[in-house]
Amino acid sequence: MSRLRLGVNIDHVATVRNARGESYPDPVRAAEAALAAGADGITAHLREDRRHISDADIDALAVITRRRGRPLNFEMAVTDEMEKIALAHRPHAACLVPERREEVTTEGGLDVVKGHNVIAPVVGRLAEAGIRVSCFIDADEAQVRASKSAGAQVVELHTGAYCEAVRHSSPEAPRILAELRAAAQLAVSLGLEVHAGHGIDYETVKAVAAIPELAELNIGHFLIGEAIFIGLGPAIQRMRELMDEARG
Repeated sequence: MSRLRLGVNIDHVATVRNARGESYPDPVRAAEAALAAGADGITAHLREDRRHISDADIDALAVITRRRGRPLNFEMAVTDEMEKIALAHRPHAACLVPERREEVTTEGGLDVVKGHNVIAPVVGRLAEAGIRVSCFIDADEAQVRASKSAGAQVVELHTGAYCEAVRHSSPEAPRILAELRAAAQLAVSLGLEVHAGHGIDYETVKAVAAIPELAELNIGHFLIGEAIFIGLGPAIQRMRELMDEARG
């Protein structure tokens, strides 16, 4: 199997910073440390309520990733405001995600089937600007096909349900993993690149990484949490090792 890329989401460095309303810790510094530790790219979600990543962070991240020749994956809601910001910065990639202000974290995939007529024009304008567009979706055949129809080049499969099932020793875990595998196979057959992310940790990463169709994992919360105990560089390096072992 081909090497699996690792994108590191640095949102929750900003969460810690914003808890004190100060400038430390700096998520841009974390992004630089992640790249130095072996991350293949940086992911950041600029939420409408700016609860963690700020506009200034995106400005700076766009500069450092471009300078280092590494991709910035800009996670964004499908809104006029976020589209304008994406078009202004032209990141390597934009991942369209669902967003509800009352949620603590992303609770599920984007409903591309229901929102197709709104999503497709946004995908078209971003792609026309040279931005690689992905849709963050549940592992569902209809959502995969709708993402392709909307013009996305990539789908990112939501792994949260699988990771929660594993953590709670649920008998549903094998079924959910099988659904992820089937969705990845379908996506590749349609000409889509396949990524995955949400909730992945050391316990769950190998089963996900072993899905041969996957090209990239995006992992954030666990790595930032683990960094408290062992440092960001070692946390990323351990995740990288587990991903490589799974690819065997």
